[in-house]
Amino acid sequence: MNFGEKSKIKSKEKMVEFLKTEHTGRFTTIDKSGFPFTAPMNFVYYQDAIYVHGFPKGEKYDNIKLNQKCGFEVDKDLAFLPSYFFEPPTDASLTDTLYISVVIKGLAEFVIDNKEKSVILNALIEKYQVEGGYEKLRPDMATVRGVGMIKITPNIMTGKYKLGKYWESKDKIRIAIRTMERAVKNPKRTLELLNIVGFEKLDDDTTKELAWIHSTAIVEMMGFHNDLKYPNISLSVVKDVDW
Repeated sequence: MNFGEKSKIKSKEKMVEFLKTEHTGRFTTIDKSGFPFTAPMNFVYYQDAIYVHGFPKGEKYDNIKLNQKCGFEVDKDLAFLPSYFFEPPTDASLTDTLYISVVIKGLAEFVIDNKEKSVILNALIEKYQVEGGYEKLRPDMATVRGVGMIKITPNIMTGKYKLGKYWESKDKIRIAIRTMERAVKNPKRTLELLNIVGFEKLDDDTTKELAWIHSTAIVEMMGFHNDLKYPNISLSVVKDVDW
């Protein structure tokens, strides 16, 4: 299925909210031969820019010196939808994925001011270590002075999402129900598709509970609420999802 223009995220606030909650992005620079170089990076969205940090040497640094143009992409895979969730159930071309993604095209520059570095590094640790338990970094620290940092200023930021908004109502409710049914009938496969690490070591009750919780969250993102408790399913429409 291709939703084209209809799948675009129209709200910048939604895109920013997504960027602030996700942990890994893909940073792309252009090398001297014109080929893209992509690296997965931790990042923080701060004051309308993306910041990444790391060792102050390497291919991406060399590339930026030659060409400031870059890309940055963040995505979240929500659920794989097998062909048998659709009609006819044996048509393999109907397999699909629920997802959210944001793509940035912009310019990269090196951050050399240690005060700015410390502000960004503290924003990074605040994002990733929400439980606290640390002392804030200062501009005069050797670790701050020595770290490499890159600021990506977006020229264009676009987002897409697929949560079933443009499916017919009967198709959307059927897929939501089958998503919940999969959690009940095949909880291990559900957790596998959700990339839950270590699920194979869980006992049966915990596996069932986690599969149910995650699947419930997905159908809620689609705009439904399950009015019953495990293992019973009765979905009602809560809201029309529109980003």
